[in-house]
Amino acid sequence: MKIYAWNVNGLRAVLRKGALDWLHQAQPDVLCLQEIKMKPAQLDESGLQMFVNYQTYWHPAERPGYSGVATFTSTVAKSVDYGLGQLIYDVEGRVLSTQIGDFWLINVYVPNGGRDNSRVPYKLDFYQALLDYANGLREKGIGVIIVGDINTAHQEIDLRHPKENSNKTGFLLEEREWISHYIENGYVDIYRYLYPERIQYTWWSYPTQARKRNVGWRIDFFLVTQNLIPRISDAEIYDQIMGSDHCPIGLTID
Repeated sequence: MKIYAWNVNGLRAVLRKGALDWLHQAQPDVLCLQEIKMKPAQLDESGLQMFVNYQTYWHPAERPGYSGVATFTSTVAKSVDYGLGQLIYDVEGRVLSTQIGDFWLINVYVPNGGRDNSRVPYKLDFYQALLDYANGLREKGIGVIIVGDINTAHQEIDLRHPKENSNKTGFLLEEREWISHYIENGYVDIYRYLYPERIQYTWWSYPTQARKRNVGWRIDFFLVTQNLIPRISDAEIYDQIMGSDHCPIGLTID
C-alpha cells in the first residue's frame, strides 16, 4: 500500500496549475492533503475527475479559504473520525482520521506558531490534544500513523540553518520537545528511522525563493507506532514535485 501526503497550500490553486497530474502515474492507495483552503462543494469538474477513482473525506475549516484537510482512499474506509472532538481545534479543520485496514491514519495539519510566536501556546496545546487522541486509538489495540504537516523541524539536520532559526516558530525548543515527546510515547519518525543521515527538506519559504537554493525545512512527517515498523518498506520525500511551498511525502506499507 502506498500512502502519499502533501500540504498543497490551496487545493484549487494546485489543480489549476496541473500540479496534481503526477497522481495519474503514481496512483497512491491513499492521499492525505493539508491546507486545502476550500470546501468540497467548491471542487470543479476537473477536480472531480482527478479524484474520480477515490472515496473522498473532507474536514474543511469553517473560515473560508483557510486550513482544512482531506483524505482520498482507493477503498472505503472502515471508519472515519472528523477532528479531535474539541471545538477550538476542529473549527480550523486540522485533523481527519480514517481506519484503513487494520490501522488508523490520522491526517493532520498542525497550527503554525505565527510570525510573532503568538500562536505557539495554541500549537503546543494542539500537540497535547492530538497525542491524547492518538493514544486513545492505540488503546483499542490498533496501529496508528500520524501523517502530514507537523510544522516543526525536530533536529538540526532537519533544516538548513538551525542556529539562525532557534528563536522562530517551527524550531523553538519547546516545539521540538513535543516531537521528542511523541517519540517517547512510541511514535517513530519513520523517515529518520530509515535514513538517519539523509538530508532532504519538505518546505521552503516562498518570499525568499528558498527552494531554488534548497534552503528548506523537513516539517512533514509520518509518525508510526512501533508495531507497524516491520510492515514498512520505505518512506520517501518527493522534493522534485512542484506546485506548493511544501513537497509530497510517501510511505510504503504492506
